[in-house]
Parts: sequence; structure tokens; C-alpha cells
Amino acid sequence: MLTPLTVTLAVAALLLAAWCGLAALRDQPTKDWHFGGMAVVSLLAIAQLLIATVLLARGERPAGDTTLVLVSYLLTVALCVPVTGFISLGERSRWGSATVAVGALVVPALQLRLHDIWGGGLG
Repeated sequence: MLTPLTVTLAVAALLLAAWCGLAALRDQPTKDWHFGGMAVVSLLAIAQLLIATVLLARGERPAGDTTLVLVSYLLTVALCVPVTGFISLGERSRWGSATVAVGALVVPALQLRLHDIWGGGLG
């Protein structure tokens, strides 16, 4: 996979986690601009999913027999932030922001694992 995209997605997710974590510390729910940040992270995750799908369709495979694991991680990354964002709409308190912050923290951890699964990548 493309290492620059993986790193960009991880950094964007960490920034979103810090931003929403700060909102939670200030006792604020998620605001419209937080959803803008969630959209950026989600678009990067969808781009990563599409690129990986194209690479898999071209016949490139991750190290070992881990294609199913790779696809499940990619889908989890793509759904993590939107799902926590949706949950934060129902929880209009500091805990909504905290939920998004924790969901955004999951993304960089999954990026590290994706990088390991793919075997260092193409980028």
C-alpha cells in the first residue's frame, strides 16, 4: 500500500483525536467543525480502501496469507470514525466528543497493523 497515505491518515486521525479530546476536556459536545475533521479522516480512509482494492485486483497481495485480515482492517478503518461520529450525535455532551476521540485513536493503531500486514508497502 502507499506509505504516504497511511502516514497521512494516521496523523490526521491523531489530530482529530486531540481536537475532540480537547473538546471533551472543555465539556463540549461535537460541533459542526469536528464533523468536518471527521469527514477529512473518513475520506482519507475511503481513499486507502479504494487504492488497496485496486492493488488487490491487480494481483498484488500482502505478505503471507493475510488478504482477508487486510480487508477487514481496511473496512474497520473506513467505518471507525463515521460510526463514532454518528454515536456522538446521540450523545450531545462531552462524552460524544470523547467517543470520537477514542474512535480516532483506533485508526493510527490500525494503520500500524495494516503497514505490518502489507509488508512495508509500495510507497
